[in-house]
Amino acid sequence: MYFSQVSRLDEVRSALLALPRVAETLQWGGRLVFWTMDKAVGGKMFALADLDAVDRAVFAFAAGPQHMPRLLECDGVHPAPYLARAHWVACDHWQVLPLPQLIDEVCAAYDYVGSRMPTRVQRLYELPTKEYRALVREARARATE
Repeated sequence: MYFSQVSRLDEVRSALLALPRVAETLQWGGRLVFWTMDKAVGGKMFALADLDAVDRAVFAFAAGPQHMPRLLECDGVHPAPYLARAHWVACDHWQVLPLPQLIDEVCAAYDYVGSRMPTRVQRLYELPTKEYRALVREARARATE
């Protein structure tokens, strides 16, 4: 990965991790996945960065039905494989969109996915941080039993 790509990833990652209740996991090989909440408590993924991308998209996110058509007009943006029917787009390289626009689009993805989660999961946003973390620990413990 080139320095500018690493820098872009770091900047996008920092912006995403500053959002409330965002979790990240490394899975499916070298894919960094961002979740609206921890997946153990019902969180949903809203963006992913492919750290090993060579001949495929480096970044994908949920665009939603309103933003997807506009984003697909940009060179280097296309429907995300396997996730296009859920209104996801993929970027061929980190410079497809200006950095502020990319961060805005991914923050909109966070809002879009968060708004579509069940009410019981959306209520977890309101929990104090300490209670939320305890709930995540309990859910992870139950999942490993």
